[in-house]
Amino acid sequence: MRPLTPHATTRSLSTHSSSRSRNLLLTFDAFDTLFYPHPPVPEQYAAVAHEFGLSRTAVTPASVLASFKDAFRAQSKQYPNYGRADVLRGAYNGPQQWWGEVIRGTFTRIIKEQNADTSNHNHDETLPAGLEDALLKRFEGAQGYALYDDVAPFLARMRTIRHAASRPYNRVVLGVLSNSDDRIPAVLKALGVRVAKTRADQDRESLALPGFEYRGGRSHSGDEGRFSDPDPDLDIVITSYEAGEEKPSRVIFDVAKRQAGWLASPCPTGSASTDAGAEDNWVCVHVGDDFRKDYCGARDAGWDSYLLPRREGQDHPDAKTIRSLMDLIAVLKMDA
Repeated sequence: MRPLTPHATTRSLSTHSSSRSRNLLLTFDAFDTLFYPHPPVPEQYAAVAHEFGLSRTAVTPASVLASFKDAFRAQSKQYPNYGRADVLRGAYNGPQQWWGEVIRGTFTRIIKEQNADTSNHNHDETLPAGLEDALLKRFEGAQGYALYDDVAPFLARMRTIRHAASRPYNRVVLGVLSNSDDRIPAVLKALGVRVAKTRADQDRESLALPGFEYRGGRSHSGDEGRFSDPDPDLDIVITSYEAGEEKPSRVIFDVAKRQAGWLASPCPTGSASTDAGAEDNWVCVHVGDDFRKDYCGARDAGWDSYLLPRREGQDHPDAKTIRSLMDLIAVLKMDA
């Protein structure tokens, strides 16, 4: 593990004597960095399946885990990034269809194996009505997830820092970069995090893509989307589905930086060419639990990065590592 010292930060943090005239873009991975499945996904799938009458003997957390992994892997191969390329061609309906097929694939395999074991080859393999929708809805909010203990205190501390007259940065933009679909804002909101409306801007406006999030109106072709919450915890949420590429691709990091520049711009058109949005005015930092996707992805995009291991086995000897989000206050000198 590399030590956390002021010298461990990137050029953006070390070569400028004053950060007061600069802007900080601080982003986080979502799943297993800010929140986690609670209880674990296989237990939740099994419990909901039992509510709809599926066999408690056949449908266990262990059988769900094995079947889910296979279904998820096959779906990811056939429809990468929630089928986004097919969505843009009008040939796919996005994350809802994608996850529905994962759910059906998971339980269909278990039912088939159960029928084979009991020699009941004529048994109906159709899922009970409502099971798919119940699971989709469960993982849209607080039913399926919990925040890590350090998230709420960190966000509260950041609100204080951002409102302070002597804050170390001219503007602090907080966001999420997630290899996921557009349920992320809804999950965060359900867990008590205040989320603004700024999303990705790749290929098509995010709100024009079929997904889970409410699709009414425009995203930010005008000022109506800017600062929708007067005091958000997170200013931007960029998902791979909406950005078009998954981490570690630099595309998703570039989208986030462009959107941060748009937010920081005082121009009514949201131009990022002003001093506030100028590229060299930004210190960009990303935090996540995955060494390759989060740490290396951010580093290779020219950002500073920190690894936040939430589970055993996630440490890496070549990563600057923190143990809590609260460590960032000192590491980034945000109390200065």
